[in-house]
Amino acid sequence: MAELGIQAGDTVLLVWAQPSGPAALQQCAEELRAVAGAGCVSVENMERLLLSSHSASTFDWVLSGLLADSSSTHSSETLAEMARVLKPGGKLVLEEAVTGSEAQSVRTVEKLVSALKLSGFMSVTEVSKAELSAEALSSLRTATGYHGNSLSKVRVSASKPAFEVGSSSQIKLSFGKKPERPALDPNAAKMWTLSANDMDDDDVDLVDSDALLDEEDLKKPDPASLKAPTCGEGSAKKKACKNCTCGLAEEQESKEKPKTNLPKSACGSCYLGDAFRCASCPYAGMPAFKPGEKIVLDKKTLTEA
Repeated sequence: MAELGIQAGDTVLLVWAQPSGPAALQQCAEELRAVAGAGCVSVENMERLLLSSHSASTFDWVLSGLLADSSSTHSSETLAEMARVLKPGGKLVLEEAVTGSEAQSVRTVEKLVSALKLSGFMSVTEVSKAELSAEALSSLRTATGYHGNSLSKVRVSASKPAFEVGSSSQIKLSFGKKPERPALDPNAAKMWTLSANDMDDDDVDLVDSDALLDEEDLKKPDPASLKAPTCGEGSAKKKACKNCTCGLAEEQESKEKPKTNLPKSACGSCYLGDAFRCASCPYAGMPAFKPGEKIVLDKKTLTEA
């Protein structure tokens, strides 16, 4: 365990799971106590980690699944609990069985790295990869039901950010006085100022806008000269161009639409009948009709009216 970088006085949480035996667990715990100290190492079963009473930010190190015959998988709840009990800046080192292809019961290295990041860890790094022991492989297949041949054990290291969840820090802002803008040169400001007194000044040359127009500019142009020369060419009947701007399109629309001298409706419900007409409706007393239809009453109706 010395290769992990554990120093004397560091608090360590050793997490184990089945099928790790008591002898291997005791040997690993004694090696850790020899490096960190007798009272600095705690041992916890993975299945009871969520039920433990460890306070937040207690350990400098969390070691999980490092025993030779371990084949445990870490759920998102377990990873979140490990992040909770770690001190800010604490280290996590775990080993887990992974597969080379997508599977429901066993995840890939990429999915494991993603799960660690979602649990709040940073600097997630794959340290090494090795083959599973026969006992660990048999236990994993029994627990997960996965019988693929691409299983291996990967060791991953990660660290907790150097701050607690929900912590805050004061941002130093400078509310000092802003530097004053330099004053404008009075002579420069006067150069761009034109007062009423300057109108009579002989040194100021003012241009008469009417003098810019000659007689040709004042003539009203001929409407025929405003039309595009190619508008409507090539056919017996003139046809307006697309996006016509010479007025031919409006002229053709006015000729095509028949002019009707029908009274205009103010409410838009005159054609429905007297039940929907207002008191001043010009169609009062007439039968219902279709919108836009010209109403013609026969002589009998006019006589009865």
